[in-house]
Amino acid sequence: MAGDNLANTQKLKDAIARSNRIVVLTGAGISVPSGIPDFRSATGLYATPFGSYRPEEMISHEFYVLHRREFYEFYKQKMLYPDAKPNQAHVFLAKLEQQGKLFAVITQNIDGLHQAAGSKRVYELHGSVHRNYCERCRKFYDLDYIIKSDGVPKCSCGGSIKPDVVLYGEGLDTDILMASINALRQADLFIVIGTSLAVYPAAGLVDYYGGKTKVVINKSSTPYDAYADIVINDDCAKVLDLD
Repeated sequence: MAGDNLANTQKLKDAIARSNRIVVLTGAGISVPSGIPDFRSATGLYATPFGSYRPEEMISHEFYVLHRREFYEFYKQKMLYPDAKPNQAHVFLAKLEQQGKLFAVITQNIDGLHQAAGSKRVYELHGSVHRNYCERCRKFYDLDYIIKSDGVPKCSCGGSIKPDVVLYGEGLDTDILMASINALRQADLFIVIGTSLAVYPAAGLVDYYGGKTKVVINKSSTPYDAYADIVINDDCAKVLDLD
């Protein structure tokens, strides 16, 4: 396996070298080396119940509406990592964009680490913990305000503040989804990084890529592996240490 990964890493380098419109789809696995847990692994977010509730239940729209205090207890303890820093994978992608080779990052993550690394064109399918809005007047609040709030964060107008993240049961932003699809249709190299491709509609985006070369970098296998030209089952930060 190590030998296969080494050979495929060289193939990845060659594919990047001959491409000028790369699009990347990232998931939780790209942020694991930064200290942010993924969702479905043995040590992931879903592995341990939070009190009497399942984590999957607690990050649903219905739970947020019915149990806001409990939602925020879970959200603050398990989903906010303000001290996390971009790792080599985030930095490498930002450098590719600066070189004019990477056209867009499409991410399922809400941590903002791509932007922290320097990436400019990032389509956040599931929103961001760094954006929070009053449900009554739409006033904006940053992550620091949420962290320092007690219980359910409140706006100066008295309204409840909701994170601009997509909870289970909520639809994706149509503009961001269409921008992601358009980017994929124009791409000459598609790289999937750190996602099991188990969550739809994000996982369905792979069908919009019509280019020649498809790459998957993920610790475990994905449903897309059989269709990919290059598959590397390894730590993405290690794989993308290509300088």
